[in-house]
Amino acid sequence: MSQEKHKIQFSFLGRIYLFEIFRGLTITLRHLLRNLTHRKQMPTIEYPDERREFSPRFRGRHRLKKRDDGTVKCVACHLCATVCPAQCITIEATEHPDPEIEKMPERYEIDILRCIFCGLCVEACPVEALEMTGEYELSDFTRQSLIYDKKYLLDPPSNLPEKKES
Repeated sequence: MSQEKHKIQFSFLGRIYLFEIFRGLTITLRHLLRNLTHRKQMPTIEYPDERREFSPRFRGRHRLKKRDDGTVKCVACHLCATVCPAQCITIEATEHPDPEIEKMPERYEIDILRCIFCGLCVEACPVEALEMTGEYELSDFTRQSLIYDKKYLLDPPSNLPEKKES
């Protein structure tokens, strides 16, 4: 039994690909000219001059709340660290100077590089000591600076917006 080989016959233009190259360049040129002449309709945002409006449900950066006396509101119950699916929260507890309050965090860290911003830590907190600010500019120059410690979480940079209560 002999097997027949199927050969596809291309035309001359098909063999040298000039027609297809020209068609591709025509499409590219058409998109380029449309983008240059319809700049107001472009979906591009001129960041940082323009900022995108996010949904009120957007979570963003974490923040620890303070009590009226200025101490951290967290009671180091470890619920936020327990419920965190990314295991990015580290807490070490110590005694609180006020005998009415049992514990407070000596060390409270959130590794933002591991965080998935799910918000489960905020929901799990029984004293509402942790909140998410909606801040989305989380870039930095070193990995170590993206591990937020208690000091940073209590007093974040001044450019963070206040979270609107809903």
